[in-house]
Amino acid sequence: MEKLTLGLPAGSLQKTTIEIFKKAGFNIYVNERSYFPYIDDEEIECILIRAQEIPRYTEEGVLDAGISGKDWITETGAEVIEVADMNYSKQGLRPVKLVLAVPKDSPINSVSDLQGKKIATELVEVTRQFLLENKVEAAVEFSWGATEVKPPALVDAIAELTETGRSLKANNLRIIETILESTPRFIANKESWKSAWKKKKIEQMVTLLRGALMAEEKVGLKMNVSKGNLEKVLSLLPALRKPTISDLYEDDWVAVETVIDEKTVREMVTKLKEAGAEGIIEYALNKIIP
Repeated sequence: MEKLTLGLPAGSLQKTTIEIFKKAGFNIYVNERSYFPYIDDEEIECILIRAQEIPRYTEEGVLDAGISGKDWITETGAEVIEVADMNYSKQGLRPVKLVLAVPKDSPINSVSDLQGKKIATELVEVTRQFLLENKVEAAVEFSWGATEVKPPALVDAIAELTETGRSLKANNLRIIETILESTPRFIANKESWKSAWKKKKIEQMVTLLRGALMAEEKVGLKMNVSKGNLEKVLSLLPALRKPTISDLYEDDWVAVETVIDEKTVREMVTKLKEAGAEGIIEYALNKIIP
């Protein structure tokens, strides 16, 4: 039996990644003592690896495919196939940003002010390339962690990944520039991508994963509506295509079903009720396959 070797990101993205896979239909079980999680698909073998290493191992063929951030793909310069943008993070559906930050009272206000300064970061090559593009010469050193506490005693600035910026503010830092935005990418080894079986397996997985991600921001709504109020209710309902309308036992009533953005539900339900909808049901979605 052919197998696909898949690298899953250990660390900050691990929990969210496993949750997304579950919604996509793949149940993954992690043993704390093993780097080889169980997945309920006998055609896939999972390996739990730091996201920083997945691009290199994918390029080298140790992995057929994997999930890693655009930041680490860029940092390592790995030559891989970027199959899909999996737009999620450890805190939700948002990209992370690599930003330049300095102490709040620092005289540094732009990237040009970093000329001759010292910067600490995990993403050394990405930061150096950004400085080169802006014609700034500065010393960039690798940070082994706790980067936010290094300015101003050890360095003048840092280049740090952030989702919300709260950690930077808590350490009295302010952002002066965004170097890049990064989201997880589903990547594949170039040789593996040439295999018809592996390519099809990867594409099937990506379809299900993207369907699960699309469903994260949507909910389903069902309701009963009298035909006299139908046009009024339909005018309130955005949908992926058009709402589904089904006849009910009573001739003058129909059932309406649709999919909407979860963030609009609170206001939408009240408006639908006022427009004559009854028996409104909201339900979660696992996947939406366009």
